Amino acid sequence: MSKEFTFAINSICFDEDYRPSENTRITTNFANLARGKSRQENLRNTFRMIDNRFNALAHWDNPEGDRYAVKLEIISVELNIDGESRGDALPLIEILKTNIVDRKTNECIEGIAGNNFSSYVRDYDFSVVLLEHNKNQPGFTTPDNFGELHGKLFKCFVNSRAYRDHFAKPPVICLSVSSSKTYHRTVNQHPVLGIEYQQDEYSLTDEYFEKMGLKVRYFMPPNSVAPLAFYFAGDLLADYTNLELIGTISTMDTFQKIYRPEIYNANSPAGKSYQPSLKHQDFSLTRIVYDREERSRLAVEQGRFVEEQFIKPYQAILEQWSADYAL
Repeated sequence: MSKEFTFAINSICFDEDYRPSENTRITTNFANLARGKSRQENLRNTFRMIDNRFNALAHWDNPEGDRYAVKLEIISVELNIDGESRGDALPLIEILKTNIVDRKTNECIEGIAGNNFSSYVRDYDFSVVLLEHNKNQPGFTTPDNFGELHGKLFKCFVNSRAYRDHFAKPPVICLSVSSSKTYHRTVNQHPVLGIEYQQDEYSLTDEYFEKMGLKVRYFMPPNSVAPLAFYFAGDLLADYTNLELIGTISTMDTFQKIYRPEIYNANSPAGKSYQPSLKHQDFSLTRIVYDREERSRLAVEQGRFVEEQFIKPYQAILEQWSADYAL
């Protein structure tokens, strides 16, 4: 008989006083920003950028450009097997949730969960399984069933009572576009999401997220220089309000300017046909310190860690649950 998987959700404010806890995935982008001697300045500047971006997009009834502020929560998701929490459990998934403060009405508007998505099992899949599979291969391929366990775990979480109790709407995950694909501008334009782009074939990340039950569309918001990839389950344009979408855009547009300035802080915008490149030289740096090399190295270390702490000890249980899980 297959085990029952349940989830516990913890939340912590992500503000300038945030310090990563010992059990936070240290490759998580927001944890990277919150370490070192520039920690508090990094965070303060990041939140200022997010608020400025939000107010620039939500410009109606906002003559001074300071009506809104974005408050972020770090959501940590722990997997429990048969309802019993393991005392040493690590977060299975970490996401950000936006909340929007309207200073004019003193209202706090719930934003979208998802945004910056990180996952231990995804680290394992991309930094261990995929690398080992292609180590002695003449060409790049993906192993059989690649991403299936992760996809089922994610869908189980989103469909869980724990998710429904905490969040009013399905998640939207916003990531960088792939540097291996070419994107083509369309005539479709949304007032907040901006100009839609399309591509001829999906990237490996797109296919991976499809197994999580998420579709993808690419939009370049107003005054952005490159499209973002939005992963969602329902109808991206109909299911969320403009302010909810702006919360996600302002957060992730800011993060991408820090993480991938070659693409998202380039000095000229994407054209009709666009292939992103991290080797692009005509870009500006933010004043925020981010260690990209460290993050890449730690992704491998944490992939190995989850292999030893989660995949191997629970292999039989995970395989049985995955085989029995109803999509």
